[in-house]
Amino acid sequence: MSSDTLLDIEHLSVSFRTDRGKVRAVSDLSLSLKRGETLAIVGESGSGKSVTALSILRLLGDNGVIDHGRVVFEGQNLLSLGTDEIRRIRGDRIAMIFQEPMSSLNPVLTIGKQVAEPICLHRDKNWDEAFEIAVELLTKVAIPDAKERLNDYPHHFSGGMRQRVMIAMALACEPRLIIADEPTTALDVTVQAQILALLNELTEESQTALILITHDLGVVARYADRVAVMYGGRIVETADAKDLYANPQHPYTVGLMASIPGIEGVAGARLITIDGQPPDLADLPSGCAFATRCQHAHDACRTSIPALDPVEQNPSHRSACFGYPL
Repeated sequence: MSSDTLLDIEHLSVSFRTDRGKVRAVSDLSLSLKRGETLAIVGESGSGKSVTALSILRLLGDNGVIDHGRVVFEGQNLLSLGTDEIRRIRGDRIAMIFQEPMSSLNPVLTIGKQVAEPICLHRDKNWDEAFEIAVELLTKVAIPDAKERLNDYPHHFSGGMRQRVMIAMALACEPRLIIADEPTTALDVTVQAQILALLNELTEESQTALILITHDLGVVARYADRVAVMYGGRIVETADAKDLYANPQHPYTVGLMASIPGIEGVAGARLITIDGQPPDLADLPSGCAFATRCQHAHDACRTSIPALDPVEQNPSHRSACFGYPL
């Protein structure tokens, strides 16, 4: 682990106990994140993006099991820590912004108390000091009349403003890493752009690393330094964002990019889609999970799982595919 590496996930496998038996949600996943870097994790629903994020902070729930792997943060394996130790890291050195702020914020506590609480807990401040910091944070994320709004409740805020509150909470203890799980879901397009621009500005200003989980490749192109594409619980391609867009090396990535509607599109033209359905994680195929939807698949793809290997042109660009590019 190099000195500028903040997070190193090594061969992580995660499963869930269900009525259908064991469901493998993440398989043999490895990735790293540098200090101050923005890494986007993209893929369809059910690809394992959110489970990967929740595994870092061990928030999987009672039926979630980390079967194998290490999550090394600042030289410390988070998976080996006790309950009290990992709680001291959550909201302090690592913060998380969830998909839906209305369900993440406590409806019976004021906004001021929710922003101030982690400051009291992790920074040993009294409530008066914490409320002063909360006003500064809410002002920083562009909440108008921040001091007057400390006593408001979540339902008094719009969706975009609630997400700004979540960002303020995430920044409260000056974390080294923020994990944003689909942070603009259910927001209109204009508000989405404002929230993402704000998050990008604040993380750049503080040199905080960011893991941005999204299905929106347009977001990735604008804000990410590096991208990991997931499918069926595995990373199938990873590269610098510019290189990924200029030279995708996995058929699933190519399909995702082709499915983005362009502003220059022809009126009445059909949207390009990827044929077939995502794999059933409770019954994954023996080979590549994308083989049943891939026009380049051959016999090896249906029997063996391809390794995430460097591509010839660029060793930092990796793809897990036997037959692409042609």
